[in-house]
Amino acid sequence: MGKMQRRRSDSRRKPGFGAARDQTQCRFCRRGIKYVDYKDVETLGKLLTNRGKIYSRKRSGNCAGCQRKAKKAIKRARFMALLPFTT
Repeated sequence: MGKMQRRRSDSRRKPGFGAARDQTQCRFCRRGIKYVDYKDVETLGKLLTNRGKIYSRKRSGNCAGCQRKAKKAIKRARFMALLPFTT
């Protein structure tokens, strides 16, 4: 009975999800950017939805440190009226 349960659970798994994914660097770490500039509206615009919300780390692909820097830069750009708060 133990073998039957193991086979059943193995058949339910989706292929390709067992191994760990390769770690890729975020867009800022790849370019070696230490400071995310609030005046770079084109780059910051890629991190926003069409409604003006900030994409999550999982969606944007940023690391934790760069996500915090980008969040601060987006908020500064919004305050300086370079980016919209909402659309």
